[in-house]
Amino acid sequence: MSRIGKAPITVPKGVEVTPSKGTVTVKGPKGTLTQKMDSDIVVELKDGIITLTRPTDQKRHKALHGLYRALIANMVKGVSEGYKTEQELVGVGYRASNKGQMLELSLGYSHNINFQLPVEIKVTTASEKGANPKVTLESHDKALLGMVAAKIRSLRKPEPYKGKGIKFTGEVLRRKAGKSAAKK
Repeated sequence: MSRIGKAPITVPKGVEVTPSKGTVTVKGPKGTLTQKMDSDIVVELKDGIITLTRPTDQKRHKALHGLYRALIANMVKGVSEGYKTEQELVGVGYRASNKGQMLELSLGYSHNINFQLPVEIKVTTASEKGANPKVTLESHDKALLGMVAAKIRSLRKPEPYKGKGIKFTGEVLRRKAGKSAAKK
């Protein structure tokens, strides 16, 4: 992890980073993020470049060095560019629609599932004829976006026989042959 921690982070124009004791705040055009830090890791900002240093080569300090460098780099990218993830609903009759921050999913259960999204996440749904319905999530917070996407996927995980369920766009599923393969 120390090689990751040693890499400097370049701050793009329009992004403001303010390191203080125990926290780092990053402001940009897409929003503001704050990260609590361990007091042992020192964050320095000089000429638009962020560097992190650790006091010793203990295993704990090496791990925290790489962790906080990665978290700060994700925050800088998030407030400047943002993050986006797409999910497909594979299955007959599976539908998705949204009204504001409320995502309504029809996933083959006896009732529709209403999923309230956090304010930081922007959702769009698309249903084209002949294609699977898609749910697109966008946010400046990578961790929150990943948690929400995983929660939506857990409502109906893709099953290995027909591939029905919610999957990420581009995800390759491991498929099984089924009963007919057992007969010989």
